[in-house]
Amino acid sequence: MNYPLELIAPINHLLATAEAENAPIVLAGVLLSLVVIYLASKLCGELSRMLDFPPVLGELVGGVVVGASALNLIVFPENGASASDSLIMTALQFFDHPSPEAVEAIFASQSEAISILAELGVIVLLFEIGLESDLRELQKVGYQAAIVAVVGVVAPFTAGTAGLMFLFNVPTIPAVFAGAALTATSIGITSKVLSELGYLKSPEGQIIVGAAVIDDVLGIIVLAVVASLAKTGEIDISNVIYLIISATVFLFGSILLGKFFNKAFNLSAEILKTRGNIVIPAFIFALLMSFLANAIHLEAILGAFAAGLVLDETDKRNELDEQVIPIADILVPIFFVTVGARVDLSVLNPIVPENRQGLVLAVFLIVVAIIGKVITGWAVFGKPGINRLAIGVGMVPRGEVGLVFAGIGAASGALDKPLQAAIIIMVILTTFLAPPFLRFAFKNPAKGAVEEADTAS
Repeated sequence: MNYPLELIAPINHLLATAEAENAPIVLAGVLLSLVVIYLASKLCGELSRMLDFPPVLGELVGGVVVGASALNLIVFPENGASASDSLIMTALQFFDHPSPEAVEAIFASQSEAISILAELGVIVLLFEIGLESDLRELQKVGYQAAIVAVVGVVAPFTAGTAGLMFLFNVPTIPAVFAGAALTATSIGITSKVLSELGYLKSPEGQIIVGAAVIDDVLGIIVLAVVASLAKTGEIDISNVIYLIISATVFLFGSILLGKFFNKAFNLSAEILKTRGNIVIPAFIFALLMSFLANAIHLEAILGAFAAGLVLDETDKRNELDEQVIPIADILVPIFFVTVGARVDLSVLNPIVPENRQGLVLAVFLIVVAIIGKVITGWAVFGKPGINRLAIGVGMVPRGEVGLVFAGIGAASGALDKPLQAAIIIMVILTTFLAPPFLRFAFKNPAKGAVEEADTAS
């Protein structure tokens, strides 16, 4: 069977960087890691469905079970783990006996390969979400989504930064960094839950997805600001202006050029006669858009989402949908399981003195994180009967985005351990609480929304 070069090339590159004699054991580690990931994904996803929770929640929990918090099967060096912490590496050493230095190199290469596959997974997920979204409907709620996104960034950032500074006497730069971590929204987690619940194309779903995309762009800009502040003590205005202009031009340019891309895509699908004549050109486009977004210092997932929106208008859209789903079924679980695997629940242990201060800070951050996003639902106007609670709850999960903020803050030295632990706890709880809360919100519309609907009728 011939596999897409897009999937094989990064792993081959990693294997080539390891010593030649260690390449087979690196590949063995990747294969065994994938076995663990898929087992955790399916078993916990099925259990979650049986308990009437979104399957994505089960995948996240499965990642926690096989990750650093429990079984130590899927662990990553960037989270502080070494080869001796990985049970998979321990198992592999029964089949070979590499030197200690080689073991660490093998572990790093194996972990990097899984991380790349997880990144591909979230790119495919956002491409699929773009295909499932209706560009016309998204344009109708564009200004509403923009307002929700701005409120969802400004409110938690202001409240979090000011609260840490004045209530807990946290220095300015760490407080700003923690406040910035509160601005994130995990579009991957929210959009997956909306899709599973069947609300992705609802007005609420389109506002949430649109706001999450804008929120992601704003988050990149905020991250650039606080990262430069942490490094130099001052903000690089030119970099901020560049990011704003490049993000705006990229997103609107992609949509405006959509008709040209669609014609080229339909033409290629008609000319090509071999297997994959629809899905391969689509993925070439999605990966190219992801590359362009990444090249101009935006998130690759924005490019994938834009590609999905553009191809949603093509005549081959239904066929493309059917062919993308199996690829998403293979790659997307890797993303969600690794997000859960990176979570370290040991930060919740109050016996550790540093964790106690972190837990107090975490309680404050969690309250701000939830309220700061839930209120965004009430920023929507001119939409009688809209489920405001669902919109607000849909913006709550921080997911991998929040962990990126925490990681960069720790690496720059801006965050001490208690504040870093507090951010991680906030990310964990908002990520895991959002899926069941979102289901509750759609089953039980906010009273205000019902009253508006009654008034409108």
